[in-house]
This record gives sequence, C-alpha cells and structure tokens, in this order.
Amino acid sequence: MVADGGFSAVKLKGTNDVQGDVAILRALREALPGADLRVDPNAAWSVPDSVRAGIALEELDLEYLEDPCTGIEGMSQVRAKVRIPLCTNMCVVRFEEFAPAVRLGAVDLVHGDVYKWGGIAATKALAAHCETFGLGMNLHSGGELGIATAAHLAGVVASTPVLSRAIDSMYYLHADDIVEPLHLERGRLRVPEGPGLGVTVDEDKLRHYAELNRCKGDLTG
Repeated sequence: MVADGGFSAVKLKGTNDVQGDVAILRALREALPGADLRVDPNAAWSVPDSVRAGIALEELDLEYLEDPCTGIEGMSQVRAKVRIPLCTNMCVVRFEEFAPAVRLGAVDLVHGDVYKWGGIAATKALAAHCETFGLGMNLHSGGELGIATAAHLAGVVASTPVLSRAIDSMYYLHADDIVEPLHLERGRLRVPEGPGLGVTVDEDKLRHYAELNRCKGDLTG
C-alpha cells in the first residue's frame, strides 16, 4: 500500500498493548526504513508506560508520538523524559488549553481540524499561535467527507507554511460526496482549483451520509 500510493509518512494507531505496539513499530521501521513513522495510541497508555515505550522507541527516529497518555499534565511528564516530539489532538483542542500546554511544556505539535477548532479561520488562528510559540502543527483526520478534505486543502494547507509535515487524511474512505474526486498522486492530494473550496458537492450523496451519520454515528463505513 505504501509503495503503490507513494506515501512517505505512515501512522500506526496504537492500543492498550504497549509492548505489542512497540514491536509493530520496530517491524514497520525495518520494512520502511525511509518513512516518517508516527504512532497514536489515543491516550491508551499510562504515563509510566508512555515513558518506557517512548524511550524504547527513540532509536526508531519517529516523527512524533501522538497522545500516548491522557491530559496536559500527563503529556508534560512524558515530554520531560522522552526525546520523541509529542503531538496532540486530544488535550489541546480549544484555545483555552493552548496556554496551559505551552506553560507546562506538554507538546511539540498540535493537530488542527476545521471541525474541532471551529472553522477555517479558527484553524488559521491556531497556526499563528503555533508559529508564535515555536510549536509545529499538523491536521487531524477523522473520516471526513470530500468537501471537508477540500476545506483542509484549499482553506488551510495551501496558505499555512507551518504545516510542513504530511497531513493526516482518510479521504480514500469517503470520496464520493463530491462530483470530481480529489486527485491523489505519489502520496499527495492536489489542492482543488476553482471558486470557493474548488469542488462541486453531490447534494444527494451528502444528504445520504448526513442521515447515515445521524442514525449510526461517526464510525460508519
């Protein structure tokens, strides 16, 4: 999949099996020596396990470790002892949480998201905060549809230099709510051209997915 898609960054979703996750990452590094590796346990690890796993993973040269444990305080304890950069889209999701995270030295990168942060303008404001305080930034992906991916690309990515890493995207799972799918080539999504977000929405399909989401929730396929 990595070779066929031309992807340069690979993220593993972690579990509560910390040692199993470490073993998988070692196997991924062996199989993909040149890839930017990331792992996101979604705060499933304890602080002590995060420290132990983080130290064990330092030799793999991970791009970042995302939300290994719960909360700003826990993240700050891990960051004090682990040399891998820490990223979050769980403990800094509002501007009220930004200053405490900076004061405690809890994170190195913050994930933006046009939904969690309240739109394109708010996500751009987050980028300005990250640049001002010397933090990195990336974009979260939570199974959004094509129109939301277009919002990330046209509204944020194309004009936000602090986004210097490969963004998260699950676009390949939810592509057919727009008339002409976004172009993916060599692991890159092309910024759509044209007015607005640069895409034409299939409103019948959008209503279908909205109803599916209303009935079954966010994790429907």
